[in-house]
Amino acid sequence: MKPSYFLLATVSTVMLAGCGASSEDDIRKWMVEERNQTRPKVAPIPAPKQFKPEAYTNASAIEPFSNQKLTQALKRDASQVASNGALVAPELARRKEPMESFPLDAMSLVGTITKAGQPVALVKVDSLLYQVKLGNYLGLNYGRVTKISETEVSLREIVQDAVGEWIERVATLQLQEKSK
Repeated sequence: MKPSYFLLATVSTVMLAGCGASSEDDIRKWMVEERNQTRPKVAPIPAPKQFKPEAYTNASAIEPFSNQKLTQALKRDASQVASNGALVAPELARRKEPMESFPLDAMSLVGTITKAGQPVALVKVDSLLYQVKLGNYLGLNYGRVTKISETEVSLREIVQDAVGEWIERVATLQLQEKSK
């Protein structure tokens, strides 16, 4: 048994010698050499473009943010509103008709008849039946009847847009079929 102890002691000594304190100088030296040999390849940054200022050629013109420019624009807009306002505006001085006190969505077209060769629409509002002819007014938006057919009544309404100008729009009142 003595030779096996001897072999075991020798192997153990060699192993302990390998695990013992060793110098890391070789590893550090190798790392420094590798670091010195390796160079990153970075493309050079291109030179910036030269700035060439442009001369302001409209120095003699009106400055875009001046009061003079604003005044001109307001005068131009006021003249357009005045010309448009004369073309489209509600007739505020006339006497209102009974059907102008109801909104269009509260009305329903229930039929049409012909009186003296002229079409007449039968419009129902709050369980009351009204006869409407061409030229009569309906609804809250100064709607004037422009056409009466068997299935609908067409109106020309005059309303204010977001700017406050009067504009025309077309509205229709469709024939309502009786639901069971």
